[in-house]
Amino acid sequence: MKIVICGKGGSGKSTIVALMAHEYARQNKNVLVVDTDESNMGLHSILGNDSPADLMKYFGGKPAITEKIMAAMPDPSKVKIFENTWTFEDLPKEYVSYKNGIRLIAIGKIHDFGEGCACPMGILANQFLENLSLGEDDIVITDTEAGIEHFGRGIDRHADFILLVLDPSNESIRLAEKISGMTKDLEIPLYFILNKTDPEISSIIKEQIVDPSLLIGEIPGDDEILKRGLRGVEMDIRNPYIEKITESLSSGI
Repeated sequence: MKIVICGKGGSGKSTIVALMAHEYARQNKNVLVVDTDESNMGLHSILGNDSPADLMKYFGGKPAITEKIMAAMPDPSKVKIFENTWTFEDLPKEYVSYKNGIRLIAIGKIHDFGEGCACPMGILANQFLENLSLGEDDIVITDTEAGIEHFGRGIDRHADFILLVLDPSNESIRLAEKISGMTKDLEIPLYFILNKTDPEISSIIKEQIVDPSLLIGEIPGDDEILKRGLRGVEMDIRNPYIEKITESLSSGI
């Protein structure tokens, strides 16, 4: 199963990724977290993993992929990075951080001022997810950058489920409207997770979201989660709301 987690900045998507990864690991699934957010420097810490080297380097780094893109112009979709499909066993070990049943791969990060756009990361992320073949107990959870650029890159078309994390903000509600429209023709199930809510706030959000039937779960505000996120420490917390969400996904909703 391939799951894409998305949302606005600050909605808590990386926290949801970490909580879900630990929950699936407790269920003895083979978990791979794919970090496609070139600006998020803290996902590894809340997973409890070391920070892996950028997978971009395995393919010659950003300059090598940029060269492939330029050679393929004006149609960058012709860029071919993978010759064969990969399984979890094919992942280059020097680019994988592994701890407590969770593998972490980071597609690439922006490291230097003026180094250019993130287009090579987007193309690599797209092809990586497309060429990754899963076994029966394999779970891939992809953490995307804030907003909707990953939809433009086509990353989400390789998912079995897209989960949109909504926090208590009008921006999240507007984003839900936009993404619901964008995914209408994808034929990939889209679901909403309400995060950092209380009963009153939850009620207001449900009145405004484009389709309340897409709601798969709610996660109330939690001081322990907040403190761990603030300190950048491992989110190995059993959370009953996350358990229900993973159960729903595993059963096909």
